[in-house]
Amino acid sequence: MTDFSFGGSEEENAELKKLNAEVAEDVDNFDNWEKLVRAAEALEGGLNRNSSPQSIAATREVYDRFLAKFPLLFGYWKKYADLEFAIAGTEAAEMVQSPSHCSNIKRLTRMQVYERGVASITNSVDLWTNYCGFKVETSHDPDVIRELFERGANCVGLDFLAHPFWDKYLEYEERLEAYDKIFAILDRVVHIPMHQYARYFERYRQLAQTRPLTELLPADTLAQFRLEIETEGPVVVQAGGQQIKTERGELEIEREMRTRIDNFHLEIFGRTQTETTKRWTYESEIKRPYFHITELDEPQLINWRKYLDFEEVEGDYARTQFLYERCLVTCAFYDEFWYRYARWMSAQEGKEEEVRNIYQRASMLYAPISRPSIRLQYAYFEEMSGRVDVAIAIHEAILTSLPGHLETTVSWANLQRRHGGLDAAIEVYKAQIDSPQFDIYAKAALVAEWARLLWKIKGSVEEARQVFQKNQHWYLDSRAFWINYFFFELEQPTSAETENVQYLRIKQVHDDIRRKSHLPPLTVKDITHYYMVYLLERGTKDAAKEYLMLDREVNGQSVNKAKLAEDGKESTTNRRLMMENGHPGVEIDEVAIRKGENPYTKYYQQQGEQPMPVNGQTTPVPLRYQ
Repeated sequence: MTDFSFGGSEEENAELKKLNAEVAEDVDNFDNWEKLVRAAEALEGGLNRNSSPQSIAATREVYDRFLAKFPLLFGYWKKYADLEFAIAGTEAAEMVQSPSHCSNIKRLTRMQVYERGVASITNSVDLWTNYCGFKVETSHDPDVIRELFERGANCVGLDFLAHPFWDKYLEYEERLEAYDKIFAILDRVVHIPMHQYARYFERYRQLAQTRPLTELLPADTLAQFRLEIETEGPVVVQAGGQQIKTERGELEIEREMRTRIDNFHLEIFGRTQTETTKRWTYESEIKRPYFHITELDEPQLINWRKYLDFEEVEGDYARTQFLYERCLVTCAFYDEFWYRYARWMSAQEGKEEEVRNIYQRASMLYAPISRPSIRLQYAYFEEMSGRVDVAIAIHEAILTSLPGHLETTVSWANLQRRHGGLDAAIEVYKAQIDSPQFDIYAKAALVAEWARLLWKIKGSVEEARQVFQKNQHWYLDSRAFWINYFFFELEQPTSAETENVQYLRIKQVHDDIRRKSHLPPLTVKDITHYYMVYLLERGTKDAAKEYLMLDREVNGQSVNKAKLAEDGKESTTNRRLMMENGHPGVEIDEVAIRKGENPYTKYYQQQGEQPMPVNGQTTPVPLRYQ
């Protein structure tokens, strides 16, 4: 974009270049995006059909990139559509050509922008209402307009706050005085639990009094009502002080049927009222029903969880799916709801493509690559579906964006093991250990995984031991390596004949940890405590002596105090106190994590063992390695 002219004055062009550079530097910064969009909209005093091709092309390009990044912002889709109307009028924009970079700008219409918008956020009541309103004002074909309304009804009709859309649909049919269509729409709406259900029912009930019986209920229900009335026999009336039986005429039968139909409709109203009341508790707690990049507070997340629990228990597939789609507009950046949606959908019969679509939307649009777990889950789904090549491609794509990512590498190796055998998995580890993309701490964890495969899968304890022994001098700083090495020896089965040999192996690893490794004192202390338990439970006759010696060295206060006075500096003393007494924990910043920042960075710095960054990234250590 450096050589591209945004149009407008030199001052406007310079400002847009500056804002565009700021966006490119931090693509997740929403404030920068908003500034760029506002500046583009303001080119040449506001775009219209007389604006320069450069300004029009530049503004479209900004909107396209912005809405590709944030496709759930329904308000900006409407603004984009209005912008196209300002540029090119109702039917179409002019063909826009601009220098080099934007020579492929496409012919746009306001309708095309709306189509892209409703494809990106299918359950936006506001966007569908605006789109249908635009179509009503610009089209003269009732069939085309009704088709669009029906598409909208299928997408947003079940929304608790769908009344603006239904009002727009009814308003259009009123223009045409199509009362049969109006009654058919109301007949659908009165069954939907929604905010203004009572208003629609009153209108439905009034209109029912003037509509033919055949429109009021299905033919079989009408036939049943008529049969019941006719079976009741003649009507008894009072005349001259006497009771006289008279046969029911057609008018009398119709009057009785309308009474029964009205009662039937009242039963519908009662059921809809009950269903609305059950949902009102959850709906009233939704404070932000639209998408925004800012975080939701915990009560909002809890309410969504409870609401989804409720609909799942109710068991209506359409309503539950619709609620998930609503939830994932508001909670698009929360992986837990994507996981939950995919799991619920996978429990429905014959919904494999729907599950795939959920994973793809989460992976491609909403879950940042810095949190690749949902992508790995997607890979497992494709593997389960028999598409192993796709599962492998997903792993490769993650590592392209997150080179050196430990969890993905381990997952990839295990995938290769399941379908290509042990050697294929080991080749993955060897290739990544040799890769410059991995820091020393991640490589140590991969070595431990390599040894684990030889031990657990191949069943070769000695080969696994050789991997640990031959690599220990490379990873003196690594928790992952030494903890796995220690527990590898500790967990080997023994007998009375072999226990002494195994004791020497365990003791050797423990001694190396204490004397050779560069692990923090707190980690060494924790490992030593496990070794001390081993001494008491499985040690030889001299175990108590070794146990008490270690207890004195590890837990003795005089020893600890001597350590604290190493160089007389307060910073050193504070650091050692933290190491000896424990770390207060890792403070989690969700916004920072979304940007790909490592929550363990500060912890490593305080512990004195910050991993070297790889391409500006550090690799968090999986919990099992800590």
